Amino acid sequence: MSDDTSTPGTGTAVPTDRAALARYVDHTLLKPEATAADVSALVTEGAALGVFSVCVSPTFVAHAVEAAGGRLAVATVCGFPSGKHASEIKAAEAARSVLDGADEVDMVIDIGAAKAGGFDVVQDDIAAVRAAVPSDKILKVIIESAALTDTEVVAACRAAEAAGADFVKTSTGFHPTGGASVHAVELMAATVGGRLGIKASGGVRTLADAQAMIAAGATRLGLSGTAAVLAGFDEGTAAAGAADDGGY
Repeated sequence: MSDDTSTPGTGTAVPTDRAALARYVDHTLLKPEATAADVSALVTEGAALGVFSVCVSPTFVAHAVEAAGGRLAVATVCGFPSGKHASEIKAAEAARSVLDGADEVDMVIDIGAAKAGGFDVVQDDIAAVRAAVPSDKILKVIIESAALTDTEVVAACRAAEAAGADFVKTSTGFHPTGGASVHAVELMAATVGGRLGIKASGGVRTLADAQAMIAAGATRLGLSGTAAVLAGFDEGTAAAGAADDGGY
């Protein structure tokens, strides 16, 4: 049994050992220059670390599924990283990834539509992808929280829930405004917590970062420097994140 403690005021169990924290992790490689060999190495490392899944670009889904051999789940992205794709294109991309064996799809909303207050457009976009992703597969919705106001974060989360998403996710890790923040995760948890999962990604590079996100309400973490984060347990302090952050 893992040694977990509860953070006052959150009700969230914060993992205090490597194995428990690893099960929160989507071990991620989304760099444009990634190769099939890099993906194979990612899967091997992820399996050794005991992560929940690997997250790879759509063209590598089939390869990752074969390399994983059922040892861990395979996630991918859709409409990544800008979200500025027609809904039918996002839906087709998601459907192809599921056909290739993806267990989970992380789609990016039309951030401009959210900024313009068009949350009906955002909801319809998500619903189109949800229709292409079977109910036994997980759909996560990336809202790019650092680019949104608090009011927009809440509205985006509500749109995702109304459209049938399984998770809301903070960030692509590629937007210049930044990645996950404790405040954004807390706000997302207050909006959909308990009904949808919450994935914190983008800039989570130390053990302290990871534990803070979980304490705030995250139920999944997108990490590329997973080994460095988990090494914090061995060092007894927050480990420095990997120099190569893979966009997350």
